[in-house]
Amino acid sequence: MAKSKDGGKIKWKTGGKRPTVRSLSLKELAEHLSLSPATVSLVINRTKAAAAIPEETQKRIFQAAKELNYRPNFYARSLRMQRSFTIGILHPDLSDYVALLTSGIEDYLMREGYFYFAAGHRNNPELIEEYPLIMLDRAVEGIIAIDTPIAHSLPLPVVIVAGHRNIEGATNVILDHRRAAELALGHLARMGHREIAFMKGPKVSSDTEVRWQSICEVARKLDLEMKPSLCVEMEFSTPFPDMGYPVVQRLLASGERFTALFAFNDVSAIGAIRALRDAGLEVPGSVAVVGFDDIPSAAYNTPSLTTIRQPLRRMGEIAARTLLDRLRSKGTVPNEVAVEPELVIRESTTSRLRPSAPPRPESVPASASSND
Repeated sequence: MAKSKDGGKIKWKTGGKRPTVRSLSLKELAEHLSLSPATVSLVINRTKAAAAIPEETQKRIFQAAKELNYRPNFYARSLRMQRSFTIGILHPDLSDYVALLTSGIEDYLMREGYFYFAAGHRNNPELIEEYPLIMLDRAVEGIIAIDTPIAHSLPLPVVIVAGHRNIEGATNVILDHRRAAELALGHLARMGHREIAFMKGPKVSSDTEVRWQSICEVARKLDLEMKPSLCVEMEFSTPFPDMGYPVVQRLLASGERFTALFAFNDVSAIGAIRALRDAGLEVPGSVAVVGFDDIPSAAYNTPSLTTIRQPLRRMGEIAARTLLDRLRSKGTVPNEVAVEPELVIRESTTSRLRPSAPPRPESVPASASSND
């Protein structure tokens, strides 16, 4: 048991049913461990300088803090350093896409001793304008925006995942959409598909126009005709498969023949597969389907989904690392961090794979590069 400042033991109080303990100061924790308060502070606050402290000592500090119910005085630390150690995250909804990105962001922030709070704007233009101001009022040090059309610069560092605008003070973390189109359409062309239907994303998605332009350019390069009757645009955005169902119904109602479909994302691809099956068509027997994102359910759909993998968790970590690097350094702000996609081949474009066969990636491992 730890000793108090006057050499006595810290006593448990048993007021009521639940035992509680008097709040322990950092100095008392250091005395209990026979370490200096500075050493304990460096480790507890997960500072970079803590890397010089032996790992065994760090483990001993965290173990003692846990056993003695020590909690750092966050407000005192914030006032002393004039920092909140808090990041704001803006996103449109709680889709698998957002969840995977946020998971990567959270992992990195947690390791670095930062907290975050998130707000979903549901693609409401007023909330997209208002939420960054509310986050500023709550003293966030920076903002990570996911699939959110930030229209102007803000008075704090901003990193935008799927951002395609040049905004002063903002860094965009983007996928190489041209490479993604090459992987997807190249795969379908090699499978012998020439009559391909294309699904354009909803207007509210930041990636829609860039992805569509890339698809059009690569289709021309591969001499694949994009018939207007086989190009459909999604009218709404939801995190559910219903976003892909009605557009495929429209395609089928047109009577135009197609043997493959390149969907906007995995969720819409899953809805598309259901629409095709409801019309009596087999996937991939009658129509091959390619998705985009590689969300967790893509591998477990029936049939499992061939898709373009965005390394979403890794992109989240890149966004968080880029933001914290900017907070720690006042150097040059990178305009863009580009991430490579990967093609994952599964059952929705091929004859049924053996259950034991792993998915087949068809590109080099994803890597990130910065372009100032």
